[in-house]
Amino acid sequence: MTITPDPAHDLRSTGDDLVHGRASVAGGPGDRLRSVRPARRRSRDARLLAAIFLGPALLMLLVLVCYPIVYTVWLSFRSGDGTRFVGWDNYVTMFTSPSTRRAILNNMIWVVVAPSVVTVLGLIFAVLTERLRRSAALKAILFMPMAISFLAAGVTFRLVYDEDPNRGALNAAAVTVHDIFTDPSLYHGMDVRDNGNLVPVAPGFEASEPVSSGQVIQLPLVGLPPDRIPTDAVPASPPPAGPGLAGVVWLDFTRGGGGTAGVIDPAEVGLPQMTVEAVTAGGEVVATTSTDAAGRFAFPELTDGPYVIRLPTSNFAEPFNGVTWLGPSLITPAVIGAYIWIWAGFAMVLVSAGLAALPREALEAARVDGASGWQTFRHVTVPLVRPVLVVVLVTLTINVLKIFDLVYVLAPESSQSHATVVALEMYRVSFGGGLDYGLGSALAVLLFALVLPAMLFNIRRLKGER
Repeated sequence: MTITPDPAHDLRSTGDDLVHGRASVAGGPGDRLRSVRPARRRSRDARLLAAIFLGPALLMLLVLVCYPIVYTVWLSFRSGDGTRFVGWDNYVTMFTSPSTRRAILNNMIWVVVAPSVVTVLGLIFAVLTERLRRSAALKAILFMPMAISFLAAGVTFRLVYDEDPNRGALNAAAVTVHDIFTDPSLYHGMDVRDNGNLVPVAPGFEASEPVSSGQVIQLPLVGLPPDRIPTDAVPASPPPAGPGLAGVVWLDFTRGGGGTAGVIDPAEVGLPQMTVEAVTAGGEVVATTSTDAAGRFAFPELTDGPYVIRLPTSNFAEPFNGVTWLGPSLITPAVIGAYIWIWAGFAMVLVSAGLAALPREALEAARVDGASGWQTFRHVTVPLVRPVLVVVLVTLTINVLKIFDLVYVLAPESSQSHATVVALEMYRVSFGGGLDYGLGSALAVLLFALVLPAMLFNIRRLKGER
């Protein structure tokens, strides 16, 4: 007798098992059905979740990054207004333009100087602050410039680099230090009267006529402001006649008007501490003296003659008024100095984090072996913190290749062409009056090509650390 399986009975049994929670026979159709469907559902849910989170980011990447790059490359082969195709003309113009070559040279200077100096200073600051008790406060002060925008930093350093020592902090310090070692001239800016006894010459002023022994010569000067008259000056008076040469140097000006030009009036003062030289006809200086409080001088030993009386240029040399930091010759170093001030704290913080993670056993072992502080720093600390230094160096390299706002704000209009970099040149060509979007796009492609190697190196290094 043959028993024929009833399919309806099997389906009812399977349904009863599912309803009452009874497990199916392992490996049966129901078990495979229950294992495949949840797996597919989980895979579909994972893809949906990934699309929800990554979709907006990918969309923004395409719209804000990929599309501008492609459009910029396309625009670099177009004319300035973008209406016609010009091929490689923009790139030829870019590399043959003196301003572009200067921008590339300045970028090379930035890449060589700024990242290395900032990294070294960050390492030095990090090592030194580790030894201080209140290192957190000092680190906060050094890191504080990072909180300032490049615009604000540029405005600040315009004041620091101001050429007037009364406003520029750097020139005020430079003038103070200079004047400690070299006394400023008392009588700078003075001049002589027309048809007077003095005539201007290359080394200062000379008497118009030679003088012989027994003569008294009067040498009037003008152009000294009242606030620069020496406090020890007294009314001028000629010295008495006697052997040798003598004379008087005075300020031939009467406050409030009056007086006679070329004549010593009662209200006119002598010019003390004025250097006076006696010169032979051949130009040899044979004697030197200084005037007294009344402006008088004498050469009693010069009993022969004749001699020419000279007031040397040292009496009238312009005082040191500082350095033109924002001039064409120093503008790039000045801007780099401002950049270093901003980013040194950033490098210090990163290097400090690397130093905090160093194994203390290695440092202690170096000290036990008799290594000095410098040897420990050079042969132990620096090699162990080298990965952090590479991170700082590469990050700053990428940053300086794109430098724009600090140069734009800090460099005056007269020096901006000497401080230009690729990013600034791109802005000037595209929006600074040229309105040549084709050439500006070519400069943007050049800038992208300069930054790309550093970015690829950074990506490769990050992959290698996984």
